[in-house]
Amino acid sequence: MAAQQRPLSPHLQVYRPQITMVMSIMHRITGVFLAFGAFALTAWLLASASDNDTFNAFQDCVASPIGKIVLFALVAALVYHFFNGIRHLLWDIGWGFEIPQFYRSGYAVLALTAVVTAALAFLAWNAGGAA
Repeated sequence: MAAQQRPLSPHLQVYRPQITMVMSIMHRITGVFLAFGAFALTAWLLASASDNDTFNAFQDCVASPIGKIVLFALVAALVYHFFNGIRHLLWDIGWGFEIPQFYRSGYAVLALTAVVTAALAFLAWNAGGAA
């Protein structure tokens, strides 16, 4: 008996991106990025426990333009992951499973992420200028 060709399940190229799909993928990506950020935090702590030259070299790295971009990205990822995690916790208690609530909570997470990240960047920029 010949093997029957069955259709494969649809992949990302078949589906039109929707906010629910994009936010789920971004939640996973930010989680991985934050894991690497935890390694950077550990390196900073080790550098601070080391001698002054090591700590100053690490601080110079972080103060470079690329270091500031990475720090901003880490803050944005942390804020997004935090708010989207709250959204997931609300789903765990049974709230927000209707399609309009999916979209409202998704846009709320995006708006809160933008506002809080901008506020933290503003505070960090002003704190850095005052020192």
